[in-house]
Amino acid sequence: MNKRQLIKQIAVEADIPQAKAAAALESTVNLIIGAVVDGDKVQIPGFGTFQAKKREARQGRNPRTGEVVDVPASKAPVFRAGKAFKDACKE
Repeated sequence: MNKRQLIKQIAVEADIPQAKAAAALESTVNLIIGAVVDGDKVQIPGFGTFQAKKREARQGRNPRTGEVVDVPASKAPVFRAGKAFKDACKE
C-alpha cells in the first residue's frame, strides 16, 4: 500500500473527503517526526513506539579497500511494533 492508497482508505473508513484524510495523515506523520527529533518517545497503544536511539562512535571498514574508517556517533529513528501489531502479523 502506498501513500495515495492509504489516504483513500482513511477517507473511506472515516467517511471524510480525501483532502482532509491527506491533511490528517500529513499532520500525524509530521508530529511524530517532530517529537522523535526532539528526543521524545511516541507511543501508540496497540500499534507501536517511535523513538530515536543513539549510536556510539565506532570504527568500521571500507569494504572495497579494507581501510579502517572512524564512524561518528549519531542518532537513528527506531520503530518497535506493539504486542497487538505483532500478534496480528502472526495470524
